[in-house]
Formats: sequence, structure tokens, C-alpha cells
Amino acid sequence: MSFLANPPTPTATEEQQLTNDGWFPDIDLAKLRATARLDGTVTPERLHYSALTAVLGINAELAPYKGAQQLLGHATLTAVPAPSIDGQSAQIARYLRAVYSSVQADLIEHYRDFDTTGAGDKVAEKMEMRTSELRRDVRWAVSDLLGIRRTTVELI
Repeated sequence: MSFLANPPTPTATEEQQLTNDGWFPDIDLAKLRATARLDGTVTPERLHYSALTAVLGINAELAPYKGAQQLLGHATLTAVPAPSIDGQSAQIARYLRAVYSSVQADLIEHYRDFDTTGAGDKVAEKMEMRTSELRRDVRWAVSDLLGIRRTTVELI
């Protein structure tokens, strides 16, 4: 019989905060870890790198939106008029969902090579479906933030 244990999950004080560009919100990596249910197998360094990559991608995609909002005089995403849910701007919640989902998808894609047994292949197939769902969540969050429809349909 063997026992495999995951490394301990870092405490909130051990996690860094990812400082964003000043217009988009900073990313609290401890909240991200808790929200995404990430255990100690994801090191703080790996989480930081994945979050940095996600923020860079989402920020680049939202750059035209940011520019338009700045021209309207909104100094931060928080200042953009939006409904407030649970004391937080809906736009902030949408932005965080896009970033968190992107981080989760990235981590799943890069951690799936740990187990290559037959059972691992079955788990990998399930995780592939999860990755697709997370990428969809990124798309939906960005679409919702931009105020555009989630679905585009073309006739063939």
C-alpha cells in the first residue's frame, strides 16, 4: 500500500498579489486559489505565472474597451457604470471570472501530464472537457463585460 499526499496549500500570507496596470483590478492570488479550489500541487510561483499570462491576455483583448472607457472619463474599471452585486461592480466580477477561468484552464492543460496510466488517460479526457468549459467561461465573461452577445451564428 502506498500513500501519496499533496503538498500543503499555501496560506493567504504566503501568496503574492498580482499588481495589475492600475485600470484593471489587481489579482489576489489567495482568493484565486480558494475560488478555483487549487491545492498545494500548484506552487505559488506557478500560480503567479499562470495568472500573469491570463491577465496579459485578457488585458490585451480588452484594450480597445479600456481606451473607450478612459475617453469617457472612467479612471478605472470600477468607475465604469455597472450594476453593483454584493457590493462589487458587475464589471469587476466579469473581469475576475475571465482571469480565474483562464488560469484554471491553463493549469489543467499544463498539469495533465503527471499521470500517464490508463486511469490517467480517462481523467485527462474529462479534464479536456473541463478545459473547454473554462475557455467558454472566459469568452462569455469577456462578452458580458463588453456588452455583446455570447453567440455568433452563421448560415453555411
